[in-house]
Amino acid sequence: MARLTKKRKEALAKYNPQQEYSLEQAAEIVKQISLTKFDASVDVDVRLGVDPRKADQMVRGVVTLPHGTGKQVRVLALVTPDKEAEAKAAGADHVGLDDYIQKIEGGWTDIDVIITMPTVMAKVGKLGRVLGPRGLMPNPKAGTVTMDVAKAVTEVKAGKIDFRVDKTGIVHTSIGKSSFSPAQLKENVEELLQTLVRLKPSSAKGTYFKSIHLTTTMSPSVKVDKNSIKGL
Repeated sequence: MARLTKKRKEALAKYNPQQEYSLEQAAEIVKQISLTKFDASVDVDVRLGVDPRKADQMVRGVVTLPHGTGKQVRVLALVTPDKEAEAKAAGADHVGLDDYIQKIEGGWTDIDVIITMPTVMAKVGKLGRVLGPRGLMPNPKAGTVTMDVAKAVTEVKAGKIDFRVDKTGIVHTSIGKSSFSPAQLKENVEELLQTLVRLKPSSAKGTYFKSIHLTTTMSPSVKVDKNSIKGL
């Protein structure tokens, strides 16, 4: 059995890891047990009662967090020349097409989100082997393949995130930073959960929300009492 570090012991002394807390309490606790010297990310893990192996139970969607993620999102807009000014004005960090496609083919992926247009997907689609494994491939369902490039860039910069259930039935995503207030973390989590409610597959039977945990970078997790959240 691995030995507990001094910091982990200190964190575990602040709460009961086996107890379920209200979302508000859990948000306060994750801030208290984040002992890193940097502004740690706060993540949520939601275990759903779905079978991702079945196509009609694959839960995937987008949500705009009311307080953003606290992360500076680096956006690449792969667009035609007539859309470049629009993308730059909206805040895209990199704008272009053929030159960036060549860079990506060469292994460059120093970006967080790629936004493109339906008319150039034939070119972008060839990058699937590079972008797919990194979760960077643009997708119409995520709103990253659109003719309204400016709106897509603005939304991503404002805190719009793409999420999907993994093969074990868990949705894992970042919902803020440890510097956020408990209220901001709570509201971001609630927005994600309400989106998951709307995306519940009609074929999913039994309990939909099985468990919810909050955690920060390098900290233990905190169990959330799902009954403390309205609408679940």
